[in-house]
Amino acid sequence: MITLGIDPGTAIMGYGLVESGVVASGAGSVERLRMIEYGALYTPAHAPLYERLPMLYKGLMELISEYKPDAMSLEELFFNKNVRTALSVGHARGIVILAAAHSGIPLGEYTPLQVKQAVVGYGRATKEQVQAMVKLLLNMDHIPRPDDAADALAIAICHIHSRAFEERVEAGG
Repeated sequence: MITLGIDPGTAIMGYGLVESGVVASGAGSVERLRMIEYGALYTPAHAPLYERLPMLYKGLMELISEYKPDAMSLEELFFNKNVRTALSVGHARGIVILAAAHSGIPLGEYTPLQVKQAVVGYGRATKEQVQAMVKLLLNMDHIPRPDDAADALAIAICHIHSRAFEERVEAGG
């Protein structure tokens, strides 16, 4: 299963594609994660929002067309003291939701606390701790850059772990 994680933003939208699969091991089965691709979609700093949003949508649709993810995951909007930033992130989230809906791809949404808990095991983990665990879980030789891409990979990992947990609960174990 391929999951496309998105860290929403109108200037920089981080993305990360992670493949998950179950592999047999001596103690049963283990979920294996593999990083496929990561990066960011950028828009011109001084472009108006009505120009930026179609650029982001087009970039997302190109990623979806190329990698054909089975699921998408997105960070939920959390309360931000800066209302302009919160509104901007909200617009970017809308673009991601629209791209998922138009593509027929299921979308999971997670709070920053849920992402940290799923990736590090501690909901108050620092950004550096999350990035280090992303590197470790995906067997990468370096921490992904930009930060938005590392966050997007963490969001994809959160979705994969959440789905695996839900499947275990549904199966009764």
